[in-house]
Amino acid sequence: MTIDWTRCRAARLSTLPAYVFARLEELKARAREQGLDLIDLGMGNPDGPTPQPIVDAAIEALQDASNHGYPPFEGTASFRQAITDWYERRYSVQLDPDGEALPLLGSKEGLTHLAMAYVDPGDVVLVPSPAYPAHFRGPAIAGADIYPLVLKPENDWLIDLGAIPEDVAQRAKVLYFNYPSNPTAATAPREFFEEIVAFARKHEILLVHDLCYAELAFDGYQPTSLLEIPGAKEIGVEFHTLSKTYNMAGWRVGFVVGNRHVIQGLRTLKTNLDYGIFAALQKAAETALQLPDVYLHEVQARYRMRRDFLIEGLAELGWDVPRTRATMYLWVPCPPNMDSTDFALNVLQKTGVVVTPGNAFGAAGEGYVRVSLIADCDRLGEALNRLKAAGIRYQPEPSPEAVRSK
Repeated sequence: MTIDWTRCRAARLSTLPAYVFARLEELKARAREQGLDLIDLGMGNPDGPTPQPIVDAAIEALQDASNHGYPPFEGTASFRQAITDWYERRYSVQLDPDGEALPLLGSKEGLTHLAMAYVDPGDVVLVPSPAYPAHFRGPAIAGADIYPLVLKPENDWLIDLGAIPEDVAQRAKVLYFNYPSNPTAATAPREFFEEIVAFARKHEILLVHDLCYAELAFDGYQPTSLLEIPGAKEIGVEFHTLSKTYNMAGWRVGFVVGNRHVIQGLRTLKTNLDYGIFAALQKAAETALQLPDVYLHEVQARYRMRRDFLIEGLAELGWDVPRTRATMYLWVPCPPNMDSTDFALNVLQKTGVVVTPGNAFGAAGEGYVRVSLIADCDRLGEALNRLKAAGIRYQPEPSPEAVRSK
């Protein structure tokens, strides 16, 4: 007898479409089978090695047998201290390492598990659209009633708190948000953070801020931490990762800081699901957070140079992409009358260049693709040449006035 296990799946899986990056991997595999030389600008997977001091610290920690057992559920004391020291150094925010910081197996894990710890079926969760998929997939898995906060280019991709109906705000339990933003690369002024804290305090909403791109900022811009805002720690937590800044995506190290009661709830859930980060990796992560700023400046300069190069090259093909102030992404509009999936597939099939369709980040991401700055300028130049050779350009629709004048 053959059992159809797909019919036995939990109902919650039916609410989740295939993860876009898993689908992209399938398409890339097919393209490679066809002999295409792929230039992969899809995932936010930093290129280049992890800084050598971090690798050296990991090797040394691996050779210490005391790190070979189960780590503490709440993370090692020294790593938690390194986290809170980093926050005080970067943001002048004082945190208690014994209750207001929790290491995570990457921020994606924590963002998703937080929903499982704090969201019951039917709870209203406010989530921007477009957004990093974990922001809405975690609540979806938990059975949330997700209310999308549609972000618009005319509002610089900022959440319009005034557009949230009062009855929705009264029912809302959690609000996820992310500035600097993945995928739009939008940044938010400090005044916005002050407004969202006041909004959350008024309606007793848990704020979940994803600050994964805290240090990938350019041209003198310094992103704001939610916890810099007075009163934020009473109603909020903030997630961070070492994946992007320190080229540690595969190491799976992140952390959450903020309200100790919320963090304790997440810790309680995690004690039933995992044993935390391998202690040797926590030692390496301590080293990362203590690196001199010269490493940070090198990373910032690398992405800033790629940003400028690609924006200039896309301009020659008709695109007017705003100069971003942070993140490792460009948010690029699709040609008129072409949806993001079709455009991304067209680009892949004709050029071997991989970009991410905007609808992977929510319905309001339709009409855009996300381009990751994860290749050097030589490869980015090759990508631009392929687009040009394939006749892929951006030609905006003529305005009604221009049509009438003809």
